[in-house]
Amino acid sequence: MEDRLPASAMPTLRQLQFLIALRAEGSFVAAAEAVGVTQPTLSAGIKDLETALGVTLVERGRTGAVLTPAGEEAAERAARAVSEVEEMVRTVRAAGEPFSGSFRLGAIPTIAPFLLPRALPLLKKKFPRLRLQMREDLTHRLIEALRARTLDAALIALPYEAHGIASLAIAEDEFLFLGPEDHPLAKRNDLSPDQLRPDELLLLEDGHCLREHALSACRLSPGRRSSEVGATSLHTLVQMVAGGMGVTLLPKIAAESGAAAGAHVALRPFKKPVIGRAIGVAWREHSAREDEARMLADVLRELF
Repeated sequence: MEDRLPASAMPTLRQLQFLIALRAEGSFVAAAEAVGVTQPTLSAGIKDLETALGVTLVERGRTGAVLTPAGEEAAERAARAVSEVEEMVRTVRAAGEPFSGSFRLGAIPTIAPFLLPRALPLLKKKFPRLRLQMREDLTHRLIEALRARTLDAALIALPYEAHGIASLAIAEDEFLFLGPEDHPLAKRNDLSPDQLRPDELLLLEDGHCLREHALSACRLSPGRRSSEVGATSLHTLVQMVAGGMGVTLLPKIAAESGAAAGAHVALRPFKKPVIGRAIGVAWREHSAREDEARMLADVLRELF
């Protein structure tokens, strides 16, 4: 059996937090401010950590603090260790009552601004002791955050297959045609995705799953040429359409939230409803917060 390290060689949780902050901020002053201590306190904590580990972790200079290779390795492992401890604290606190403490929820940009304004008051009413921490990001980054245990659940568009990730759909989201007011398709009552020309189809930039869902709805492969102009958000996409740059597909959840309000555009349903995606809740398989993620899905279904 391996010999246990003496207590004097074991870093404290606070020292690890100091090192993580120092890597993130790049200076002792900024790191100290980030963790709420004085600069001398943080500097002493890093020095004690170096003494305990027997290595130099930080190179100090006039322009800031740079981690040595050993420091980078220590900071990376420290981040994982602190995350595990935080997960333990959250799990223990939540064991007695669901949503009684901090719950970290992610959401993709094509869902967050349209669903959360309705969802947050409902969640607050049902779970008054809930302290929700929000993060908006692209799907693949949210999935990695779930795996890294820095998120408890995420609102994403389905289908989305990811190893080790479970999900539940809460609603289907219909796609609507969005084009300039004078576009030839704007007044048609027999609209079909097949009528959209690939060269005038505007999409979000690569990385947004809505881009792939829109291509699928129009029966276009990712490699088939569409407009080379990409938008960073649905609001930008609406303004591009209003400016006559092309047409697009707008999720109904965004349309109902007023994403196209005030813009000089035509918004019309297809003759046969196009269900472009499902909205769902995802979480890490076997997570201690799985029951709460499922409860979250049940609550959000009430909004549709």
